[in-house]
Amino acid sequence: MKFTDLFVSREYRFSLGIEEESGRLFLSIPVSNGLVDYEEYYEVNKATFDLLENDVEAAIEFARRCKNREMDDLLMVKPGKLRGTAI
Repeated sequence: MKFTDLFVSREYRFSLGIEEESGRLFLSIPVSNGLVDYEEYYEVNKATFDLLENDVEAAIEFARRCKNREMDDLLMVKPGKLRGTAI
């Protein structure tokens, strides 16, 4: 998988982008498990991506829900045993 960020919010710690091989869109958040920092990628459809791209408040709320693990059904890569927590 090749994830490419199209928009990055350093302030709110999320990014929006596309997975190049499949064309799937995502919102990602940084996480850490104490050993390594990495990103979790949450797949969104085109309508949701467009909303998040154009409405920062909606994007902040979506990222908050991802950080609280309320959107795990959208994870593009399922976490391992040592799942990190949001940074």
